[in-house]
Amino acid sequence: MSGAEARDAGPIRVLLADDQALVRGALAALLNLEPDIEVVAQTGDGTNVVALAEEHRVDVALLDIQMPLMDGLVAAGQLRSRLPECKVLMVTTFDRPGYLRAAFEAGASGFLVKDTPSSELAAAVRRVHVGGRVVDPSLAAQSLMHGANPLTEREREVLSRAQSGAPVAQIAASLHLSAGTVRNHLSSAIGKTGEANRIAAAHLAREQGWI
Repeated sequence: MSGAEARDAGPIRVLLADDQALVRGALAALLNLEPDIEVVAQTGDGTNVVALAEEHRVDVALLDIQMPLMDGLVAAGQLRSRLPECKVLMVTTFDRPGYLRAAFEAGASGFLVKDTPSSELAAAVRRVHVGGRVVDPSLAAQSLMHGANPLTEREREVLSRAQSGAPVAQIAASLHLSAGTVRNHLSSAIGKTGEANRIAAAHLAREQGWI
């Protein structure tokens, strides 16, 4: 029997990555009630996702977006590179249009919010497992309305660090850039958001899921 046939012989093997233990436990309990789904691994941050997926021969990874050490978007990208056969379903509290686009760009096959009914969540796991896509309809409509993320990768990095109020010199040191370069990126990002300053720009970018 081939590796692919062995993977298809039993229940769908699921990994859960969410930094909230109660949420993780609830999702695992709900999914394990399904006769054709088995949660085989859990983790509280994105750094363990690829290793656990490899170790447990995971078919579908359910990833939160905002996690410590490594977020779900980065973990999704790593899974696509290392284990392309493992499907990714983003399940998050943050129903932001920018996150939806970023998730699919990272290689996710689905995007749902955490208040999705358990029956729909199980159906979504089955759908992405066989190669389908799942998107919350209202979030998809919002994403089309708001358009693509206007910020470059470097602008996202700079603005993300600026939201805490960190001085330009500190941001520059953390990114190994000059202070002048950081100021230029901040100015560009502020202009694209239409806000008056970097704090307001960072707030808007977070609300849209751009950073």
